[in-house]
Amino acid sequence: MKYKFLSNTWVKDAVLIVIGTFILAVGIVFFIAPYRFVPGGVYGISIIFHHLLGTPIGVVALCLDIPLLIIGIRILGNKFGVKTIVGLVLTAVFVDVLGQLTGNKPLVDDDALLSAIFGGVLVGFALGLVFRAKATSGGTDIVAMIVSKYTRLPLGKSLIYVDSTIVLLGLAAFHDWKIPLYSWLIIFITGKVIDMVVEGVNVNKVVIIISDKHEEIRDKIIVNMDRGGTYLMAQGMFEGSEKKVIYTNISRRELPTLLSHIKEIDPNAFVSVIEANEVIGDGFKSMKEIRMKNEE
Repeated sequence: MKYKFLSNTWVKDAVLIVIGTFILAVGIVFFIAPYRFVPGGVYGISIIFHHLLGTPIGVVALCLDIPLLIIGIRILGNKFGVKTIVGLVLTAVFVDVLGQLTGNKPLVDDDALLSAIFGGVLVGFALGLVFRAKATSGGTDIVAMIVSKYTRLPLGKSLIYVDSTIVLLGLAAFHDWKIPLYSWLIIFITGKVIDMVVEGVNVNKVVIIISDKHEEIRDKIIVNMDRGGTYLMAQGMFEGSEKKVIYTNISRRELPTLLSHIKEIDPNAFVSVIEANEVIGDGFKSMKEIRMKNEE
């Protein structure tokens, strides 16, 4: 959606992109590149070139990104936008400036594992901020989209295949099995942290309760916890008897209280707890909040 220059949304997205790309550069320069980790993407390829030929990491990545972006627009349509282009340029600039200022030396000497972990966390956090600004990381994301289009593979699998191929290029270039192993660890951590940043860490819970004392449990949920719920009519598989199943949504911090009430009322109750990344309705997010967020 188009929005006005210097509007609140424009400023918010611009700040997220600048901060995100700077943190991304910090993760690459201080934790990933010095140890020759190759965590997929165009920066994985750039790191290989940097250690073999001495080329600047940011410049090479940008030179790879630009043709990929042009090919992506031709094949996939104009879905990337100005924000993606700005993000690519800022990342390249930050990476090379920080590299020049620090001499491409690691922040932590002789600790590849710690660097891999913190590198993955920083890159994941940075990309999460960029994604929240509705920009993309470009690079191999575009390759994965093209592969997905022509092979009908799910996009997530396509991205894993593309990044894993780049990781194996690192093995071929440096002849060290530690590099792909650390690199896959970084990719895993990055994905988890991206999910936390984009979806949030305040995960709500869906609780499904099967108990003969459902009325007493219902009263605790409504009166003591000030929450609602729904009765679902079910039939037991063994005896074929009719049962009332309680379906309710609560916050993470309310879960121990609810489980304590259930244990007190019916120790034999059957309880299933499921994570819910987003709950929309009374007591949680409203449809108006979701609509406003999507319109930003």
